[in-house]
Amino acid sequence: MTDSDYPLSGLFLRGRLRHAMTEEDKSVLEGLFGEPVRLNDGARIVSRGEVADRSTLLIDGFIARSITDKSDGHIVGLQVPGDFVDLHAFALKRLDHDVTAIGTVSVVYASHERLTGVMREQPHLARLLWFSTLLDAAIHREWILKLQELRADQRLAHIIVELWHRLEFVGLADPHGFNMPLFQSHLADACGTTAVHINRVIRSLRERGLVEINRGRVTIPDRTALEEFAGFRRDYLYGEGTLAVGTELGPF
Repeated sequence: MTDSDYPLSGLFLRGRLRHAMTEEDKSVLEGLFGEPVRLNDGARIVSRGEVADRSTLLIDGFIARSITDKSDGHIVGLQVPGDFVDLHAFALKRLDHDVTAIGTVSVVYASHERLTGVMREQPHLARLLWFSTLLDAAIHREWILKLQELRADQRLAHIIVELWHRLEFVGLADPHGFNMPLFQSHLADACGTTAVHINRVIRSLRERGLVEINRGRVTIPDRTALEEFAGFRRDYLYGEGTLAVGTELGPF
């Protein structure tokens, strides 16, 4: 069987540890979910502090993690198709941030009752689910580092390159770029800057010949140049480079 036989969960860990999942793992994971649900832009999937009894797998679209400080919102993470966006809510029950749709998205839900059964009866699959939450943590650490280390134009370049790699893993990017529903306000929130400044940043990247953002499409003329400008190291995504996982997490 191929991943196309798993229409709900086929993108989960593709490009990273999908190869470590047995057919039983894949069937069990697919069976956790109900019918896909379409959500509109701005739909709140999980609100900070509310008790969660299910976790969400993103099938299509983008989702943001955000924290509101006084009146300002800050995007602290972006999720792409194939991501289990709030699996850590299974353990925490309440999140310290909001989880919100950017543009129209398609999601499926796994009840925490069903996930408890996986933890008890499917230890290998449980380990892979745990890996996916730790991967989110690795991405978050890199964001913290780059927020301190880079200028705003480099931070935006880094986010764009990261999204390109993550979308490539799941077959949703091409050699020239990818589609992205984020507005300048989203990019400003993710980069820790203002809407006025992000407009100058985008113009600067365009004038350098590094990135063109137009009507939901990101075009990248020279990937190597953009990665060098952003100081991007792909290892933390665990799909390539020195941290790529091979057979180490095969079935027990």
